[in-house]
Amino acid sequence: MLEYSGLKVSSLYITQVKQQCGIIERENYNKPKSEDAKHPQCPSDKEKAIKEALKHLGMI
Repeated sequence: MLEYSGLKVSSLYITQVKQQCGIIERENYNKPKSEDAKHPQCPSDKEKAIKEALKHLGMI
C-alpha cells in the first residue's frame, strides 16, 4: 500500500476491507483470548485506497 498509494496501512485494515468485499482468507492462528475484543475500524479514506489497490491488483 505504501508503494501504491503512499499511505501506511495496517494489515488489520486490509483484512477488514477484504472481508467486506467477500475475499475469504485462511484461519488466523493468533486469535484474541476474549470473544469481545475490540478492533479499531478502518478509516474511510484508507478503506477507499485499499479498495482501489485491490481493484488494481485484480482481486475485486
